[in-house]
Amino acid sequence: MTTGTALLQVVADPVRWAVLERLSQGSRCVCDLQEHVDVAANLLSYHLRVLREAGLVTTARRGRWVDYTLAPDAAERVTAAMPWAAGVTGEACGCRP
Repeated sequence: MTTGTALLQVVADPVRWAVLERLSQGSRCVCDLQEHVDVAANLLSYHLRVLREAGLVTTARRGRWVDYTLAPDAAERVTAAMPWAAGVTGEACGCRP
């Protein structure tokens, strides 16, 4: 699994964010993702690999196709990676006047 900071770095990339947004609507094959994310196929594959390695997406083979799906705990893990989710408040860190 990925640490909180590393997980936030993964989702901060605009291409990966677009992929996650698309997957939030349901499972998609690479061909569908390619139509909605404006990057070369090899670059899309790279971003999908990063998301898989971070545990944010899962894959399922369907014949020669691979379907990508958000991991069941993806949203929960990203939310938990936020500093305030760990109990840090503006008051505790001195951020509020």
